[in-house]
Amino acid sequence: MTFLPKLLAATLAPLIITACATSNPQATLESVPEIHPGILQGYLPMDDPLRTVEIVPPAPEAGSPRQALDDEIARRSLALRGSARWELAAKDAYLGFPGAQEAFTCATGLPISEDTTPQLYRLLRRTLADVGLASYSAKNAYQRERPFMVNGEPTCTPQDEEALRQDGSYPSGHTSIGWGWALILAELMPEKAEAILARGRAFGESRNVCNVHWHSDVVAGRMVAAAAVSQLHTNADFLAAMDAARAELAQLDPANMAPSRDCAAEAQALSVNPANG
Repeated sequence: MTFLPKLLAATLAPLIITACATSNPQATLESVPEIHPGILQGYLPMDDPLRTVEIVPPAPEAGSPRQALDDEIARRSLALRGSARWELAAKDAYLGFPGAQEAFTCATGLPISEDTTPQLYRLLRRTLADVGLASYSAKNAYQRERPFMVNGEPTCTPQDEEALRQDGSYPSGHTSIGWGWALILAELMPEKAEAILARGRAFGESRNVCNVHWHSDVVAGRMVAAAAVSQLHTNADFLAAMDAARAELAQLDPANMAPSRDCAAEAQALSVNPANG
């Protein structure tokens, strides 16, 4: 399974938490267990999950200025249906490996892969669970309806709509993952921090373009990511993985490497941002 909201729906969360709590935190590359097919165990112990419901502000109320802004950005996003930005948003929706890591290939200038950058690849795979699961304390508390459930318009991933209906909109777990990865990559590659963080921001905004998240869901998702990454920095295994990835990056020769996507086309698509009006 490659679709995280369906994977992390409330009915599966207890199984995931049990798996994380009982596995070996010192696992090697070959023995890192999966908490669900295709999803590796993260670094943080899930028996004491981050209470993000205490971190993010309440979801916007009907008729509030925050909801009015959400409605306006949703309206603008619908105008992008069928565009290059819409197609990129559909790519950003994919959280499976290999594939998901390519969202940052242009920002880093590297073909991130299990063959080329195995340490970095594993780091991204494992932190997906840490940062994605962190959104569920707030998601389960608010159970907010998603834009397509309100406006009746299509999404860029129609195959996922049934699962999305069962998974709260606020905050955005995809945004949490994308922003969390951006924070981690920017720390590892400070010389490219601006491009990486801009791509992480756009990764979350793709959820607006897809008509599956409100603007405030995306903003709150960044808060969740910051909190989760802060916790990761207290974990010895994560810090060791960061050191290994940093050493790996230092040995690469960027002059002999190229991103795995058409970066000019991606930049053109990203030049359209519904949040800017």
